[in-house]
Amino acid sequence: MDRALADIKVLDFTHLLQGPFATQMLGDLGADVIKVERKGSGDSYRAWTFLKYWVGGTESPCYMAFNRNKRSLALDLKSQEAKEIIYKLVEECDIVVENFRPGVMAKLGFGYEDLKKINPSIIYCSSTGYGQDGPYVNRPGQDLMIQALSGLTTLTGRKDAPPIPLGTGIADQLGAYNIVYGLLSSLYYREKTGKGQKLEINLYQCLLTHQLQEFAVTLNSGKLFERPQSGIAHPGQSAPFGIYQTADGYMCISVNPIPLLAEVLGDEGLIEYDNPDTLYDKRDEVFFRIQASVVKQTTAYWVEKMLEKDMWVSEVKTHLEVETDPQAVHLDAFTSYSHPTAGEVRTVNIPVKFSETPGDIRSHPPLIGEHNEEILRGLGYSEDAINVMKQDGVI
Repeated sequence: MDRALADIKVLDFTHLLQGPFATQMLGDLGADVIKVERKGSGDSYRAWTFLKYWVGGTESPCYMAFNRNKRSLALDLKSQEAKEIIYKLVEECDIVVENFRPGVMAKLGFGYEDLKKINPSIIYCSSTGYGQDGPYVNRPGQDLMIQALSGLTTLTGRKDAPPIPLGTGIADQLGAYNIVYGLLSSLYYREKTGKGQKLEINLYQCLLTHQLQEFAVTLNSGKLFERPQSGIAHPGQSAPFGIYQTADGYMCISVNPIPLLAEVLGDEGLIEYDNPDTLYDKRDEVFFRIQASVVKQTTAYWVEKMLEKDMWVSEVKTHLEVETDPQAVHLDAFTSYSHPTAGEVRTVNIPVKFSETPGDIRSHPPLIGEHNEEILRGLGYSEDAINVMKQDGVI
């Protein structure tokens, strides 16, 4: 099977979420991703889990989520032998990705200027929390802090409640997509010119970029969004936009004509609010009036009734319900792979469909150093040399 990035080799120094997600996407598209890890403990995410749950009793679901289609090379990066191995790999690699704090890679001898001397056409991507310098350069750049500093948390929640972060690592994941976007465009530029380059990505600017319309309003109006007491899903929206409790769960009602909503709910009094200014100024009042009607029937009842009118509505589903959602099943949105210690593992499938170069899950997230010998043999090291490195604690 043809793979879009089948001839691309990636040297991956990333850990935790953002960087590994980006390099996993490259691996899904066929790139040979060599994940360089600390000897012994490996990626920090291997020791991280949620709900006290370990896949197969031993493996971190957080690590496994972002590290398929890679080979693991576990090294003592401070040893001279490890440095020589890295330099040999750089000679034949197209891309280097790292997400250490600024200066760490240069201190190890693996900064862009170091590696560019070995391979002038290398594409080198550094990802940090706030950039390579500036007043926040020494701050930890973790997703929750980025959500808070970027203004995102102030957009969610009820008026009298604290700002609420999103329940997923949104800064990290959007940062990963920006890494991939930068790398793919750099590969195209190198294809035309033969020139490599250095990319600098930071979580802070990535999350600012993904609030474009919110900043377009605030920067130009000088006004702030005010969260409504009803918790309408976006503080810039008018009623009826939001999540509503039904008799047996929750549903969402998006932008819809008020007369149509009044008809379906059997509440003709709603029509008196049918004015754009009123729907914003009295959005809490409208929300709670709609809520009083919606709670009387089940989610399925309202969704069916409103979809018949081509209204913008949907159920609110849990993660377990999403797996059996008919559209998710139709799209093959979930899949499985085999893991040597965890057994059969369920995961989200690759979202992009290609007619000629489809992505695929070829290998499980690697065990620490699982591919040490395979990678070293590929660099020309003999079995004796590999055994010496084992004895010396290099690998």
